[in-house]
Parts: sequence; C-alpha cells; structure tokens
Amino acid sequence: MQKSDVDIRSLQIGFGGLKVLENLNLHIAKSEFLVLLGPSGCGKSTLLNAIAGLIDVKGGEIHIGGRDVTGAEPKDRGIAMVFQSYALYPRMSVRRNMSFGLTVAGTPRDEIERRVGEAAQMLRLTGLLDRRPSELSGGQRQRVAIGRALVRHAGVYLFDEPLSNLDAQLRAELRVEIKRLHARLGATMIYVTHDQIEALTLADRIAVMQGGVIQQLDTPKKIYREPVNRFVASFVGSPAMNFIPGRITRDSGVEFIAGKSRLSLNGYAFCGQPADAPAVLGIRPEHIELTASDDPSSVSARVEMVEPMGADTLIWCRLADGTAFSFRHDADAHVRVGDTLTVRFPADALSLFDETSGQRL
Repeated sequence: MQKSDVDIRSLQIGFGGLKVLENLNLHIAKSEFLVLLGPSGCGKSTLLNAIAGLIDVKGGEIHIGGRDVTGAEPKDRGIAMVFQSYALYPRMSVRRNMSFGLTVAGTPRDEIERRVGEAAQMLRLTGLLDRRPSELSGGQRQRVAIGRALVRHAGVYLFDEPLSNLDAQLRAELRVEIKRLHARLGATMIYVTHDQIEALTLADRIAVMQGGVIQQLDTPKKIYREPVNRFVASFVGSPAMNFIPGRITRDSGVEFIAGKSRLSLNGYAFCGQPADAPAVLGIRPEHIELTASDDPSSVSARVEMVEPMGADTLIWCRLADGTAFSFRHDADAHVRVGDTLTVRFPADALSLFDETSGQRL
C-alpha cells in the first residue's frame, strides 16, 4: 500500500470576508496518525476538506507525497475520505458500495474482488457483503464506509468525525478497530474530531486547534501533561483541569499564593525565569493527593460534594478563598460532605499560566 506524507505551507482559507485559516503550516509524516482536535468552528474540518480538495484555498500550498496538489481535483490527490454521514448508496449492496469507485475507475474485476475481500476481512464485513445499508447497524455502516476508503489503496486516509453519530459503546469499539487498522496497514491517516478521548487514544500526534490556529502540536502525553496554554489545558482532559487564580511570589522561595493558601513551587519546571506576578495554577483531578501531613505542597479544603464514579470517586472541594476544585480518590473513599481535608498539589504535576495571555509559564 502506498504511503504519502502531507505538507501544508502557509495555507489561507476564507469565506466571504471571514478568515478561517491564516498562514497555517503543518507536516504529517508518512504512516503517521495525526488527529485534528478542537471545538466546533475551530477550522479542523475546513483544513481536512482543503487537503481533500473539496474547497478552494486563498493562498499557500498543499503537497501530498512530494507533489503539489493545491489545484488538483480530489480524485487526483491520492487520498480517500471517510465521512461522518457514511455517504452510502442505499440501493447498493455492501459489496457494490465498497467497489463502486474502483469500478468507475476501470479497475479490473479480479483486482476489485481481491481488494474488497481483503478490506471486508479486516473490518469483519465478509458475511455482510450482500446486505444493503438499511439492513446494517450504525457501526456496521461506518465499517463499510471505512472499507470503501481502504479499497482505494490511497496514500493518505482522511476521517471527518466518523464516530460522532454512534453511541458510546460503538464509538469505543470502532476506536479500537481504527487503531488496529492503522497498526496493520501503517497508512498515513488524518482524523478530525472534537472528542478528546478519540484524540488521546488514536493519535501519534495531536494538533489542537482554536480560532483557525494550531495551538499545540505534540504527542498525546505532552498535550495532556504539558499544555502550552490555558485553552489546551481546559479542552483536553475529563474531568477538566482545575484552575486556581492567584499569584507567584518569591518572598521566601518560589510559591503560589491563592487567598490564605500557599503552595511551594520548588520542583516546577518554569519555561523562563519566574516573576512576582498574577498567575493561574492548573492541576488535573487525578494528580491531587489526599494526605495526612502538612507540607509546603499541601492545602486545606472543605468537601462540598462526593461523586461515586464506579472505579473511583470524584471529590469536590473549596479552598478558604472560595475557589472550587475536584480530585479523584479510590472508590472506597471515606469522605463526607462537610469534612475538612488536607490535599497535596505535587509541583511536578502543576501547570502555571500567565493570567492575561494564558500562556504556560
């Protein structure tokens, strides 16, 4: 199977007077699984459609497999696309839906049969080839849509929110299948989603987008543990990262002060020289630790709500200054509303952001 890289250079896209993407640069390596992640309207689907050749660009270039395809027709780009809506022909069988593009392209019949058979086996569709889409479940229809793309033997596969119409269980099952498919084929895949779980589980790298700009491009682990700004920190993670407004001070060592609470920042890796200034502290619920001892990394808080989650418990607390936060504890946590707890915020699990710009400090 052919594998191609994708190189996007100074891409500009607008509709009317509205700029959607401005001077966007991005390189996707051969065999990479890149996820474009962001909220509705951030430009991720626009970028995918531009790569596919479905919309015109105002400026910049798109190269696929070393070839400038900026002005090329979709059929001449060496790509295959999987849509959110399945886009299956209702009166055609699964077999004909998967083979239709190859038939139109004049591919020999025996080659079509071989490709359809291989894709059907990979996607567990062999016993469904003679059924029509109306006789399939949502998950089966999406597998047919993926199979139709696979038989193209494209250099790049594009996925536009393919799982968003499915229920939670089917989404989880299809995520596993797509990940297994990528591992087996080693194909270049670009995948659009607003679902951070899909992004974290599928991607080699994630491009987090907002306002037509790539806010951060990195591995899932880096995106999760070292977000470059407050938007990325808030968008990735469930439950969401806690944010506590306060101030960095260097009066007696580097500390973070929030009301009457003081936290040592010794061990925090600042991006530059820490300064006395307002800041926002971020920490994920699973990184806060219940402790019995006072130390420079601990604070006292009052329990406001306890949420049993099955595998663990989410405990909601409030600091003396009124700032709320949550943390995860084991399922057998003996904590009640109204309790006063001492919790530890490990410095190596913190993120600090500039109060005004939101950039990581």
